[in-house]
Amino acid sequence: MSVTVEIATTATGELLTALNQLVPQLTSNAIPLTISDVEALIANPATSVFVAKNDGTIVGTLTLVVFPIPSGLRAWIEDVVVDEGARGLGAGASLTEAAVAESKRRGARSIDLTSRPSREAANAMYVKLGFVQRETNVYRLSLK
Repeated sequence: MSVTVEIATTATGELLTALNQLVPQLTSNAIPLTISDVEALIANPATSVFVAKNDGTIVGTLTLVVFPIPSGLRAWIEDVVVDEGARGLGAGASLTEAAVAESKRRGARSIDLTSRPSREAANAMYVKLGFVQRETNVYRLSLK
């Protein structure tokens, strides 16, 4: 068993099924995606959807967004989730390392992410990979 990571380049039924199985493990507010949703995600030039596979089966995903702002090119990691049955195989770290490499390749100045304090294993992994907790407040305005 070995975990491999790649950037999804095509909206496939396999990817759609995996996302609809994985995202609800991350948030209880997950709305089922359609193939059109996945196509739009893949087609967006700012967005890269990484998938982790174990023995050919998608077991995790991470979304990287790289965008220009006046202070430079930035990257943001969102929706990192590894299937409950595949945790401990290194998929989360492999996904994150791949996103870091892609961000460097694209010239981003920094990468940000958020993680709930209750996700202790994920938070420990991010620190181990070199991420530093920032002294900042995160705000959200719900638009729906």
